[in-house]
Amino acid sequence: MSVFLGLDTSNYTTSTALYDSDTGEITQAKKLLPVKPGEKGLRQSDAVFHHTVQLPEVLQKLEIPELSGIGVSVRPRNAETSYMPCFLCGEGTARMIGQVLQIPVYQTSHQTGHILAALYSAQKLDWIHREFLAFHVSGGTTDCVYCQPEAGQILHITPVSGSLDLKAGQLIDRVGLMLGLQFPCGMALETLAMQSEKNFKYKPVMKELDCCLSGLENQCRNMLISEQPCDIAKFCLTAVASVISVMTETAQERYPALPVLYAGGVMSDQYIQNQLKQNLQTETAFAEPVFSCDNAAGTAVYAALCHADSH
Repeated sequence: MSVFLGLDTSNYTTSTALYDSDTGEITQAKKLLPVKPGEKGLRQSDAVFHHTVQLPEVLQKLEIPELSGIGVSVRPRNAETSYMPCFLCGEGTARMIGQVLQIPVYQTSHQTGHILAALYSAQKLDWIHREFLAFHVSGGTTDCVYCQPEAGQILHITPVSGSLDLKAGQLIDRVGLMLGLQFPCGMALETLAMQSEKNFKYKPVMKELDCCLSGLENQCRNMLISEQPCDIAKFCLTAVASVISVMTETAQERYPALPVLYAGGVMSDQYIQNQLKQNLQTETAFAEPVFSCDNAAGTAVYAALCHADSH
């Protein structure tokens, strides 16, 4: 039996996972970092503290057998300048476990983990052998990237486009907080939007391939005067779906005929998914919600793929 442990300590969730590469089964255990009511997120120092407390608790929930290797996210993206202190918690834990058990530790990025988790969930892991476009849409990113196979790293990821100001997840959380929801606001905002009977259209603000989202926050705030909360929620999600749809179309003009993967916490929103499926005429793949939100499944899969390449 070949079982791989995955760790991910993002700015939102303490995540662990086990991946059995023989059966293809994944077991997850994770816990959101606590955010006080009304606050928009956590400072890095607070995130590091909470991961330090929560990581042993979350690991304890897994029935960990003999391991073949460990995968861990050590940075937000695969770039030398990409860094956040919260990932040191997972990295340090992985290195300690690896040294004690004398097993290899495979380091990757949070973004690569999201992409691999989405591919696993959508039963598209074979895409690692081809070129494809991927969206990573969350509280920290609104990224479209070009993915190619790469020996030793599994995927070579090239940035294509992104947001020049607010990220989609930030926008959703800020609008949710305006409406009195608890951070993180994604699920509650979607539930609220489902109560609206209005239909909205939105023309995205683009600068070449990149989008701008800060104006949407102002529009939603102005709507507080005359619109119901459910209608504001629906407008916000409709706008985000429109932005991602246009970003997809412009990316495919540069990289034609490639399939598109959608990953990240924002992409767990079923309303946004449905809007994209209606608007786009291309081969697409979406992760199930449990593999869209922050998780360590992708880092566990990454370890298995790297281990297989090295043996």
